[in-house]
Amino acid sequence: MKRHPVNYLLFQLLSLTLLLAVLPCGAKNKPPERHVGEVKGGYNFWLSAPEDTREEKPLIIFLHGASLCGSNLDRVKRYGPLDALARGREIDAYILAPQNPGGAWRPESVKRLLDWAKSSCRVDTTRIYVVGMSLGGFGTLDFAARYPEEIAAAVGICGGATASDLSGLSRLPLWIIHGIPDRAIPISQSDRVAKAIAEADSGAPRLIYERVPGLNHGRPARLFYLPEFYDWLFAHNLSEPERPVHPAVKVDDTLLNRAYIGLTSNGVSKSKSARKKSKSVQKNSKKSSKKRSKTKSLKKK
Repeated sequence: MKRHPVNYLLFQLLSLTLLLAVLPCGAKNKPPERHVGEVKGGYNFWLSAPEDTREEKPLIIFLHGASLCGSNLDRVKRYGPLDALARGREIDAYILAPQNPGGAWRPESVKRLLDWAKSSCRVDTTRIYVVGMSLGGFGTLDFAARYPEEIAAAVGICGGATASDLSGLSRLPLWIIHGIPDRAIPISQSDRVAKAIAEADSGAPRLIYERVPGLNHGRPARLFYLPEFYDWLFAHNLSEPERPVHPAVKVDDTLLNRAYIGLTSNGVSKSKSARKKSKSVQKNSKKSSKKRSKTKSLKKK
């Protein structure tokens, strides 16, 4: 029996379509779930879990800055890893984002959330990370200083530390980023931390400290939207001998300018949104130019 060439081609295309339908299309996360009053002595928090948890996955704890403090948990989704997920960034990890009602972050309260996540989720306990910015940068370094053996790596952005003993920060891979002209939190706060780490472990071999020229206080938030940021985190795990720090990308305008490329904003890609805004500005500019010309013409008359 001869195969009809057209029917055979259709059969092959159908088979390929079905195969692609069952193959994974990149790492996806479930919508974040709200957890209020669930962990005694902890914080209210959002948790986003990977869709595929057949294997244990990393956990990222995100500590926000002072602008997101309060009792409205939705505020925590304004920037950071949860917002990056919502915009389409693929992060193959659990994202735990607590809300600080006000004041300094309490390391022991963050630890209670970590313990809850380890007992409630399929977390790879060798790949737990804490990241934070501004007030959250302080919280991150205070937590890492107290519990360095709990986390594989940490990132503190434009913050500092309030812990009296910072020697623990020398025992884990740490990436600190601070803008030199930061007016909200002076870079001297991060300088103090870097100095304490160097004194605890000569040369600070596990520290990457970037003092970035021209970087203000808010712009580093773009780091949470870059794949390189998460690549650096996931390169570290607790099972590595000596816990070396892996190289990080250089933080500058070239890097930060592409933070939103390929991501979305309210369902519209950032690049499209920017083009629309540019066209709108050009259109309004032409209208203003015409009005000025018309006014000049009337004055001459």
